[in-house]
Amino acid sequence: MSRLETTFEALKRRGEKALIAYLMAGDPGLAETEQLVLALEQAGANIIELGVPFSDPIADGPVIQQAAERALRNGTSLRQILTVVKSLRQRTEIPIILMLYYNSIHAMGCEAFCKAAHAAGVDGLIVPDMPPDEAVPLKAPAEAAGLQLIFLLAPTSTSDRRKLVARESQGFVYYVSLTGITGAKLSNVADVSHNVEKIRKVSAVPVAVGFGVATPEDAAKVSKMADGVIVGSAIVKRIASHQQDPGMVEQVAGFVRSLKTAMTAAAH
Repeated sequence: MSRLETTFEALKRRGEKALIAYLMAGDPGLAETEQLVLALEQAGANIIELGVPFSDPIADGPVIQQAAERALRNGTSLRQILTVVKSLRQRTEIPIILMLYYNSIHAMGCEAFCKAAHAAGVDGLIVPDMPPDEAVPLKAPAEAAGLQLIFLLAPTSTSDRRKLVARESQGFVYYVSLTGITGAKLSNVADVSHNVEKIRKVSAVPVAVGFGVATPEDAAKVSKMADGVIVGSAIVKRIASHQQDPGMVEQVAGFVRSLKTAMTAAAH
């Protein structure tokens, strides 16, 4: 079993849901990214999603766009991020997923990238601009390297689309809870619940919900209906506001702890 499968299985046995924490790699620097991954695991994060900075991100709202700009200004590259993952693997077995745009993969070459990502200890990939029906160039190299491809579904996805994504997605299905960009507000929880149920009916893998989860209350609500809760902009925002603060890592870890505490309380 992969790290992702093992994690979801262990959580299920304990009656818990996965907290998936997103960080923009290289914001404010790669050394801090490494510290944050370890601190967030201690604070209760079960899976880490590392964003690879890109100059033209289509799915990201202003908070994550600005984080990408800061990371790019620091000279953060995909190869450096893989080096960070390799270093982390000496100290943690937490599943690490890269969220990156296809350009970054294409520039390195699909096969070379997948081999390097696997060698570094990456578990899965989320490529927002590559839906499953266009992922042919990536599928075989990812499979050969043992990398799981995670695909996205939106509130507007049709029944056929749900079936396709549920069939192709590995590790988990990423349900985007709202139409729009990251960082928007989670408004209609009943709709999210209804759509997650529809996905669950056709999916053999867990369903995790992202976009719009900003508070412990949001995390608790979403954890009652999904197998995983993805929090990105709210974490990245805290990193940005405490960048000059020597206690930045502790501040962010405290917020993640509050999310996990709310989720645990909701489960019991």
